[in-house]
Amino acid sequence: MLVYPHFNPVALQLGPLAIHWYGLMYLAGFMCFLWLGRRRIVMLKLTRFDNKMLDDLLFYGVLGVILGGRLGEILFYNPGYYFSHPLKMLAIWEGGMSFHGGFLGVLIAMALFAHQHKLRWLELMDFIAPLVPPGLGFGRLGNFINGELWGRPTDLPWGMVFPHVDNQPRHPSQLYEFALEGLLLFILLWLYARKPRPVGAVSGLFLIGYGGFRFIGEFARNPDDGIFGLMTFGISMGQWLSLPMVLIGIAMIAWSKRASGS
Repeated sequence: MLVYPHFNPVALQLGPLAIHWYGLMYLAGFMCFLWLGRRRIVMLKLTRFDNKMLDDLLFYGVLGVILGGRLGEILFYNPGYYFSHPLKMLAIWEGGMSFHGGFLGVLIAMALFAHQHKLRWLELMDFIAPLVPPGLGFGRLGNFINGELWGRPTDLPWGMVFPHVDNQPRHPSQLYEFALEGLLLFILLWLYARKPRPVGAVSGLFLIGYGGFRFIGEFARNPDDGIFGLMTFGISMGQWLSLPMVLIGIAMIAWSKRASGS
């Protein structure tokens, strides 16, 4: 049995300024996005897309992630708490970012970027899809450091006690999701996207991969607090939100193959 090591959520204190590990994890994800994006520009020999546009793309993406992720957390998972404590809506350094809300925010931000730069939206999404999983992985590490989103009780030998929750060994589900959504999804997408693919295929694989891995990981994760918990058929809100992603991803790959004649 393991015991959660009680990380200090503040990485560095500079007078009144506190730099949180959670924020640093997001920063690491954004830096990975830029580094991998530059590699993809060279690898794909893109002529209409350069490093300056990549920097601008990251700015749009950051806005979509933060605004959409926070709104998703507030509206999808815990509206009662946040509407009772409205100032907590701004405390993103304490955690509480919904992937599905952030995903919708990024879709909107990328549509605006594509329109501004006269790019095909779906081709842009294919470009960024392999760049996203490292950021998801760093986000799960941030969840672990914050001691949030812990798992369900387990009797497995690597069960971890989170003393701020209770004395039951639990799945370290944040680390499961780090491995699935961060590492494994990145490997699958990066290898798949190294060769030319029909428009929409890479985005479709991302939807299938993330939705499938999230659905699996949620079986080990404790249901989120708030008004939902486990819902119809005993599955969580995160699983219900992931199912349409898998179905849309399958449809996108089928459509991309028909459209390309492959």
